[in-house]
Amino acid sequence: MPKFTKKQKANLELVPEHPVSMEEAIKVLKSFQAMKFDQSINIVASLGIDPKQADQALRGSIAMPKGIGRSARVIAFCNSDKAPDALEAGAIEAGAEELVAKVAGGWTDFDVAIASPDVMRFVGTLGKVLGPKGLMPSPKAGTVTPDVKTAVAEFAAGKQEYRNDDGGNIHLVVGKMSFSEADILENLTFFIETVEKIKPAAAKGLYFKKVVVSGTMTPGVQIAV
Repeated sequence: MPKFTKKQKANLELVPEHPVSMEEAIKVLKSFQAMKFDQSINIVASLGIDPKQADQALRGSIAMPKGIGRSARVIAFCNSDKAPDALEAGAIEAGAEELVAKVAGGWTDFDVAIASPDVMRFVGTLGKVLGPKGLMPSPKAGTVTPDVKTAVAEFAAGKQEYRNDDGGNIHLVVGKMSFSEADILENLTFFIETVEKIKPAAAKGLYFKKVVVSGTMTPGVQIAV
């Protein structure tokens, strides 16, 4: 049996026995004993999809309307005419072949890689470096785009990539504990609506099997969807 601290025990006692509304789930999260840092609020949606079927795989990107309370380190693979705009938008590095060579040499000190379609012939050689880290640019995720400047700005401000895991789950950050209840609710609602819109036509039966929100160091609270 795991041993819980007094704070963990106190928080577990506050978890509802049954799924609750988003509004109630937020109130429960806010009622948990605070930590010494501003915890992220995470959401996990267990979906009624078959991850083994290509036509049911979910992948894309999402920008929460109220942000997520943190920024990301973004690089941009692009030609010299777009590099200044990418840097102005917040990229920490921007370039084509020279940046590809730097990453190929082992540098991966970034969170998101954006690429212009016209340089993907160079970026494609980085598959073995970026693929295992989940950093390879992809059109489905919105990280391969001719509008490099806008993409850099959005991802630097907290736009997130998502893809279902092998169990059919999607994990994302929807804010910080310091956010107002109204802002957290707006982000949660936006997430649910977005996932509803991307329901695969081939998915049958119950789509939202289970949705749980939690802080970085708190128990999970199940939402009724």
